Amino acid sequence: MSKNIETTAIHAGQVVDRQEKSRGVAVHRTSAYVFDSIQEASDLFALKKFGNIYSRIQNPTQDVLEKRVSELENLPASVAFASGTAAIFNTIINICSQGENIVSASNLYGGTYTMFDSILPQFGITTKFVKPDDFAGFEAAIDENTRVIYGEIIGNPKLEFLDIQRLSAIAKKYNLPLIIDATFATPALLNPADFGANIIIHSLSKWIGGHGTAIGGIVCDAGNFDWSDAKFKLYNKPDSNYHGIIWSKDLGELSNLAFILRLRTVPLRNLGACISPDNAWIFLQGLETLCLRMAKHSENGLAVAKFLQNHPKVAWVAYPGLESDKSYEVASRYLKKGFGGMVVFGVKGGEVEGAKFIEGLKLFSHLANVGDAKSLALHPASTSHSQLTPEQQLEGGLTPDLVRLSIGLEDIDDIITDIVEALEKI
Repeated sequence: MSKNIETTAIHAGQVVDRQEKSRGVAVHRTSAYVFDSIQEASDLFALKKFGNIYSRIQNPTQDVLEKRVSELENLPASVAFASGTAAIFNTIINICSQGENIVSASNLYGGTYTMFDSILPQFGITTKFVKPDDFAGFEAAIDENTRVIYGEIIGNPKLEFLDIQRLSAIAKKYNLPLIIDATFATPALLNPADFGANIIIHSLSKWIGGHGTAIGGIVCDAGNFDWSDAKFKLYNKPDSNYHGIIWSKDLGELSNLAFILRLRTVPLRNLGACISPDNAWIFLQGLETLCLRMAKHSENGLAVAKFLQNHPKVAWVAYPGLESDKSYEVASRYLKKGFGGMVVFGVKGGEVEGAKFIEGLKLFSHLANVGDAKSLALHPASTSHSQLTPEQQLEGGLTPDLVRLSIGLEDIDDIITDIVEALEKI
């Protein structure tokens, strides 16, 4: 397969069925698969052979999606899930056990923050939150029970860019896996594993799908972390879930894929957060135009950010592609193909005037999503991050006046006209 990303996004992972000869990827709507023999069935369940068993574990349409995203990330393997949050939750419980902890950047999507802050502690897994640029704080937070370092490549909602290489150096020093949520960049703009990330997570529902029509997530394994350290108990003690296998020792030449193989065969298989074949197919359609769309999202995003920066009714603007932005120096070292389609800003007059601005928009859709071909707007403090306390919101960089714009693919003059007309109403 070509190493050019545009070609990979269209072709990777699919082998044309020579019997049916369908050029399009088929949607395999099936629960289960026929075994050729008792021996084959036994070998599949014992991991002596890889193949289709049940669609809760794997589906042929899903398989094409996983292979395509893996190639776009230049990584050996991926597992798709029913949602991005399911991908995150299953990733964490595939590493951490009761009494262990995560060290995470504090500027997270509200649902992820709540998962780490309120839900995982129910299972005895706690999180220490650190500001994304406080690298001394990251190191100070690590203790003997830390098992993961976690961050979003572009923070939600304030768009701070995470310096992966600096965080990776800390992770390596303490032999911890670095997990990066790269949803806001996508493989079209950045491959985090090139800079030291070990596990990459995407919400497929956003730019990868690109049209706001399906929910899904995916976890990509760089295969570059050694799980044989005894502190990773799930990988160094016999696993009763799978015939007493010791994941760090019993996989032979596949030992570098211990994480992703366990992810599929233990949490995905037994908890069931599987992606539907129809949604996997929808995301494959989105991937075919990902590179074209991300270039346009980035072009439009930069134009909107520059416009807002000079508007008298705008108090501040955050966009990593603005030279005045505090993340520009770091982001420009990593992002060479554009800075994405997210723009956030504060309206003079605070939350009240921000609400008037959103209600004055006509082209933009007011809803809780990002990454659509259509332009979208939201007031996160009262919606997507409303489950956080005011103190938690401020810790994550979320102020009451913040308006979040997901800039779409419409004509840039129409986008800016809509913004101008909404600003005139405040």
